[in-house]
Amino acid sequence: MKRNATAVWKGSLKEGAGVLTTQSKILDNTQYSFKSRFEEGIGTNPEELVAAAHAGCFTMQLTAFIGETDAVIESIETKCDISLVEGTINSSQLTVTAKIQGISNEKFQELVTKAENNCPISKLFNTEISSTATLV
Repeated sequence: MKRNATAVWKGSLKEGAGVLTTQSKILDNTQYSFKSRFEEGIGTNPEELVAAAHAGCFTMQLTAFIGETDAVIESIETKCDISLVEGTINSSQLTVTAKIQGISNEKFQELVTKAENNCPISKLFNTEISSTATLV
């Protein structure tokens, strides 16, 4: 399987702007700029997209691991905070809140760690990955 996205940039770094388009067209000429990345401009930015990718990938991986048990998932919500410091993504913090019937907190935490270490986006990163998980 292969997926793709395209970035088009026009102009200088600070005054210019770009658009992102994904194969699925979910992003279709979606704007991004220096201001949306480093200030408070309108549009998305690479770190926000990486955060979305990591949150989505991790949540699907956790769902798969929980699916191997007898537990019943009501919901899993994952927030991902990506930190960019001095030009380097230096951490990805996952915050998980889940409503699951039939699973102990100990087993849940074990599966969270397993998903954190095994989702494809986690494997892609060369950075610190951590998680905080709450079973409600």
